[in-house]
Amino acid sequence: MLSSIQKVALFGICLASSVLLYPLSAQENLTTEEWQDDIRYLQSTIHRKFPFLFKKVSTEDFDKAVDALHNDVANLEEHEIRVGLSRLVSLFQYGHTQIPYGTVAKAGILPINLYLFNDGLYIEGVHKAHEVVLGAKVIKVGETPITKALELVRPVVPVENDQYFKAYGIRFLLSPEVLHAQGVIPELNKTVSLTLEKEGRTFTYDFPTIPTEDKPRAFNFTLPTEDWLTARDLSQTPLYLKYLDSKYYYFEYLDNEKTLYVRQSSVFDHESESLKDFYKRLFDFIDNNKVDRLIYDVRLNGGGNNYNNLNLIKGLMARPQINSKGKFFFIIGRDTFSACQNLTNEITTYTEAIIVGEPTAENLNFYGDNRPVQLPNSRIKAYLSFAWWQDKPKWENKDATFPHIAVDMSYKDYITNADPVLEAAVNYKDDGFILDPMGHLTQLFITGDFETLKKDAAKIAKDKRYKYYDFKEEFSNAASRVLGQGNQQGALFIFEIIAELYPNSVGTWFSLGNLQMDMKQYEKAIVSFQKILELKPKGMLARTAKSRIEALQKM
Repeated sequence: MLSSIQKVALFGICLASSVLLYPLSAQENLTTEEWQDDIRYLQSTIHRKFPFLFKKVSTEDFDKAVDALHNDVANLEEHEIRVGLSRLVSLFQYGHTQIPYGTVAKAGILPINLYLFNDGLYIEGVHKAHEVVLGAKVIKVGETPITKALELVRPVVPVENDQYFKAYGIRFLLSPEVLHAQGVIPELNKTVSLTLEKEGRTFTYDFPTIPTEDKPRAFNFTLPTEDWLTARDLSQTPLYLKYLDSKYYYFEYLDNEKTLYVRQSSVFDHESESLKDFYKRLFDFIDNNKVDRLIYDVRLNGGGNNYNNLNLIKGLMARPQINSKGKFFFIIGRDTFSACQNLTNEITTYTEAIIVGEPTAENLNFYGDNRPVQLPNSRIKAYLSFAWWQDKPKWENKDATFPHIAVDMSYKDYITNADPVLEAAVNYKDDGFILDPMGHLTQLFITGDFETLKKDAAKIAKDKRYKYYDFKEEFSNAASRVLGQGNQQGALFIFEIIAELYPNSVGTWFSLGNLQMDMKQYEKAIVSFQKILELKPKGMLARTAKSRIEALQKM
């Protein structure tokens, strides 16, 4: 259902791609006072015109970060101030609210493309002058281990969730300016050394810097050109990568499986065919051919105009023969963002799709469309979101859409053109796999089938097909809700399950101990608090746990 904001904001619905790559520059050699004026201008503008953005960061924490950058300007180089401004805007943690990558990485980038597979960060693409490193695994940036380097760079990225960072944040590792400003490398140089691993050999390689615009980019993968190489075997092309250079969307019939595969990589119309016409052609094919299974792939879809979504949803709802459980599969991934998050929300609301792949890069409800705010002295533009997109009730909001069936790729999968995500959809069989695990467990709880609940909870929590579910958090939230309803015994049962499944969770033992105290189960409470002392004797909760043990022993 379209909100009033949707009806007003027709001019540019969730235009993620246009902002993510837009290059801007700042004036050189500003005085300390001019930079400080820009910082205060940004701060005051946000407070006056965009106060609604303070959802994930408090005004106090934001102002504290502003003051720190303002006071440190005299000690910073120009690139460190630009990166600092990006850190400020990124505190809001909405992907559309940002200082563009081209501004942050103004002086250029390394001549490689990185991709984070499930077995590590690899050089997926490279300029041909550095072909020797193609396919190498990244171990260090300078002297910083790659996991630490990723951690240090992350605050510069307007991270909506972990998937957003994987899709849109990894490229910040290619900017020497970001690497220096964030302490990954000690000095700013035009050359950066990486420690790499390839074919059993570990070595270092010095990369020069190239202009940002010289790097081709296609949905986080490299489309080979005369100058750029990809690690993938080019003798064939998997369906999800077909026609990336020429088509936003296409479909292909897999005759052996009687399956129709569709890839839609944008919610914008293409010059050769509008989405409305594409959907008509798609549904005409479905109506006139034997299609036992529809697989709709938006894992590379970064958004567009979500007014284009309606005809797809209407077409699916009008065809129950394909819009039914086990016949319709919807593939999502780390690039699924913006208007395609709106599409995904509609798919999960109005269809029977089984969701496959990785979580999306967007919150279910989010701030989208943005307005540029130009700083008066540097002329840097910060893009600040103003449109709240709420497709789901607020109590159903989550960090991302999570797949029913979790599947991702290894480096070997990619270079050999294997597609385990598509295979999971094609080979799906209704063998009792629980598509909605929390719904299933909730129903068992409501009906009082506690033995089955306990057994199924243990099985579900260990199943890799649910790898993106944070069951500890889900169970904890459920226990808190039950406790809030006055059901202490039910909450106790859930906390005991959590403690059994996650015995190293200090927070769980603390919550369990507190509840046991309230229920006058003093001996059990002492055991729970002692677990905290065993696990983290110097942790934040240890002192409280110790005092409560002492008090309980006197009772």
